[in-house]
Amino acid sequence: MSHRVADRVGKTASGGSFSHRDRAVIVAAALSILIVQMDWFALDLMLPVIARDFHTSSTDLQWLVSGYMVAVGALMIVGGRAADLHGRRRVIVIGLFVFAALSVVCSAAQNAPWLVAARVVQGTGAALIFPVSVAVVTSYFRDDRQGRAVSTVLAFGSLGTALGPFVGGVFAEHVSWRAVFLINVPVCLVAALLVLRFVPETRDERATRHLDLPGAATVALGLTCLMLAVDQGQGWGWASAPTVATAAVGVALLVLFVAVERRRPEPLIDLSLFRNAKFDVITLAGSLSNVVYCLVAVLSALYLQQARGLSPAHAGFIFLALSCGVGAASYWAGRLAMRWRAERLMACGMLTSGTGLLVLTWVRPLGWYAVVFAVCGVGIGLGWALTNVATQAHVPAERAGAASGLVLTSLVLFGAVSVAVAATVLEVVSGSPSTAAADGPAIEAVLRGTSVLAFLGALGLFAVSAPRLRARKRATVPG
Repeated sequence: MSHRVADRVGKTASGGSFSHRDRAVIVAAALSILIVQMDWFALDLMLPVIARDFHTSSTDLQWLVSGYMVAVGALMIVGGRAADLHGRRRVIVIGLFVFAALSVVCSAAQNAPWLVAARVVQGTGAALIFPVSVAVVTSYFRDDRQGRAVSTVLAFGSLGTALGPFVGGVFAEHVSWRAVFLINVPVCLVAALLVLRFVPETRDERATRHLDLPGAATVALGLTCLMLAVDQGQGWGWASAPTVATAAVGVALLVLFVAVERRRPEPLIDLSLFRNAKFDVITLAGSLSNVVYCLVAVLSALYLQQARGLSPAHAGFIFLALSCGVGAASYWAGRLAMRWRAERLMACGMLTSGTGLLVLTWVRPLGWYAVVFAVCGVGIGLGWALTNVATQAHVPAERAGAASGLVLTSLVLFGAVSVAVAATVLEVVSGSPSTAAADGPAIEAVLRGTSVLAFLGALGLFAVSAPRLRARKRATVPG
């Protein structure tokens, strides 16, 4: 019944135009992805302000970023499969209400553990919203308007990425960091009402009833234990029993995850895809590009506010350069990939971001800092936005969905782990956990190390695409 309703609605539009109901569906999905993206990136500029309120170090608050990302990464595929099985409208509405409710809990937090715990649970709501927003649109539009509708929704996602740091900075300075979380509530409620009013229920009638919750829990707990060992290792002692035991439990859980996934008929992550070397290199390079993005966003927020003394609003204004660079590159990436190989574009992007990062650690005038920030954003945007496009060329068509899910999970989980590791490295380089977030030279040293990751990713991508280039040259030699 739900598929017939969607088809009938799609056929009512003439000449490729959108009816009132069509626009309402697009707005609902666009608002859903907008608020998740904006909330995600607004937090970076709020970390120093929250740290002052709770009398803790900004580096200790990295769990607000990494814990949230672990929840999103571990549950994103589960959220997509739950939507296929139980209905996309139902799942996205549940995700919106969970996200809104936990936003209220975050805004009321009285200490750092409270806020971190609420933030992690909020990530479960985002894991239901993020993959289903586009699925709602693609299942509703069954004709040639689908591409325009999806592009509009994704454009709002890019807009959220660009606005997030600026909104976070302005609200943190002029209102309260708590108010940033409360912005989510009315937007989520409007999106949920639009979904309930205008979006027909759709599901995949062929979807199996299997949801790999044990797999998601195992990988999430394993990564959390490893990040906890890294985060607390300096305080506990790197060779102490708590550090070694926590790390050992994390490794054991990840080994168990691999063993379990190999035996499941429909695993959370299709590990057999890793037998494809080109797929592995491209996925790893794209993940490294996202690592660069995460670290630049978090460390630059600390640097601009705590080392350079900028206000949250002023730092947010400079962050617009990075966000706009990423958004513009992400928008044009698909079109550029129609003319040039995606791996080569990714490699050029990672070279650009790596070089930009090195320059960023030496430039001092804020105007030039913003310019270099934008260049870094362009390189980062090309690096991670094209990962799905590049990997799809190296997997069979029937495994495209599994590959896409694995790539997205890898991007998010690598980013989560990197933030935890970088916070610890920054404290070690600085020599003082309590003042590391304000130690400009230490932050610059970690950013230079981050640039090495970008260059390594670029080298791997050039190596992957080089054999085909040589084959082309041999084919053009006359005689």
